[in-house]
Amino acid sequence: MRIVKEAEERRNEILDAADILFGQKGFDATSTNDILEKVGIARGTLYYHFKSKEDILDALIKRYQEQIINAARAIAADKSISVPVRIIKVIRAMNVSQGSAKELKEQMHKPQNALMHQKTQTVVLEGVTPILTEIIRDGIEEGLFATPYPRECMEMLLLYGGTVFDDAADTSQDVREQRIRAFIFHTERLLGAESGSLTPYMLQMFGLR
Repeated sequence: MRIVKEAEERRNEILDAADILFGQKGFDATSTNDILEKVGIARGTLYYHFKSKEDILDALIKRYQEQIINAARAIAADKSISVPVRIIKVIRAMNVSQGSAKELKEQMHKPQNALMHQKTQTVVLEGVTPILTEIIRDGIEEGLFATPYPRECMEMLLLYGGTVFDDAADTSQDVREQRIRAFIFHTERLLGAESGSLTPYMLQMFGLR
């Protein structure tokens, strides 16, 4: 048992170091030597736990995914919170801010880190979509929504939102706000919600009124 525990601790040390370095330098600019030096281990030790730098990236993304999924599940299970608020809270939970996640997120938007960005989007979409789908089904039962395709609606909205609003920093405030209002308009219609019923919640989510 002691050996297993030590192996897990060493693995987490490597991931912690990679988390910081990927955030500071970017995935492509970080070498395995950088990680070795930061952790203070031999190359053989690194390769005992991870086959490659890409393997480290996959494990790090999985760790972020687990944080997001655990938070999202806890929110979704709290039926004392209204359906619209639960949806907003789950979406906000997707924005991990612990550790160097902010720097890592900024690095992911750079062209040289496209692989990291793509992998992160994929694992988050796969994990969060079923959770949001169940909340939408709760909304259907309550008469808030009317769609025969709750999962597909969530996939479309998450894909569109992740693509368009990830690039929002490169647009003017007017263009961003126009896109947000259009997104809300079509979200309500995709879900079969009453016009304007989700608007105040989603405007608040985007920092608008």
